[in-house]
Amino acid sequence: MLLRWMLFAFFGAMILSRSVVAQDSDEIKIRHALAIKFPKMAVESVVKLPLDSLYEVILNGEVIYTNLQVSYMLGGGALYDLRGTKPHNITEVTTQKLVAKQLSSSEESAIKTVRGTGKRVLYTFEDPNCGYCRQLYKELAKMTDVTVYTFLIPILSPDSTVKSTAVWCSKDRNKAWEQMMTKGVLAQAPKSCSTPLAKNSALAERLSVHGTPAVYLPNGKQLGGFVTVAEVEEALRNK
Repeated sequence: MLLRWMLFAFFGAMILSRSVVAQDSDEIKIRHALAIKFPKMAVESVVKLPLDSLYEVILNGEVIYTNLQVSYMLGGGALYDLRGTKPHNITEVTTQKLVAKQLSSSEESAIKTVRGTGKRVLYTFEDPNCGYCRQLYKELAKMTDVTVYTFLIPILSPDSTVKSTAVWCSKDRNKAWEQMMTKGVLAQAPKSCSTPLAKNSALAERLSVHGTPAVYLPNGKQLGGFVTVAEVEEALRNK
């Protein structure tokens, strides 16, 4: 009996090993084919889906689908899993995970505002000349136990770049941003410095953020533009 179980475990491990090797081989094949077809684009990941010869690929930050032969590609749409009682948007889930990773890895380029314990997290994209951003600031100021990462993206006017630079280069960024959002003025006139504005703009472009404000949850879901405290609180509870 012991020998039978040992043989079962051995051959099971061999089958599993061959399956893993096959998956690795398929991934390499797909990566190679995409590199030939799209030499200027980066293949970030390849995942086999529970469907015949269908693979989910992150290509240059976009979610696409292809077959093993890379003879067909589906992009710009959503793939739904209809096997359960409720349709499941596979594309949306993957996209949100990708967005969440990009946001969390870019936190050093944002103004960090901590209220209370700061255990909950929000990400925003804002312009200092944005009226709705000022309303959003006042709304989020009512929240407790939250950390807000604000990415400055000067998109409304050349003056937005001047103000964003001044806020970022201030000795106290939080105070400078508060003064800008509540009174429309800078707390002081700081010297210029190296800023992450270009990096923030590139991140916004990658996430298809073309207006301000834009609010994101830590799971990568976008809440929209201006949102109320009640809407944010509900979203954080249900994320």
